[in-house]
Amino acid sequence: MNRNIIASLVLLVSLMVSGLALAEEPATWSVNLNTATVEVLAESLEGIGASKAQAIVDYREANGSFKAVDDLANVKGIGASTIEKNRKTIVLE
Repeated sequence: MNRNIIASLVLLVSLMVSGLALAEEPATWSVNLNTATVEVLAESLEGIGASKAQAIVDYREANGSFKAVDDLANVKGIGASTIEKNRKTIVLE
């Protein structure tokens, strides 16, 4: 196999394992709010830095999986504007 193909496959698998997955459109990434790491959340969601990403993970660990994207508003410091900016990116699988 070509090294570029192997490198691309390795990258894809590592991103999927860390909480990112390909959405239905091939060039669009989605973030699984229920499995993504702090690092993935901070890097992938608009308006979410390390501290808010940690708050998301802490909330998830204390309360269980998010049932709806709007449940993100229960995390201190995250409001409707941030949710709307990221709504198309977030999945809850």
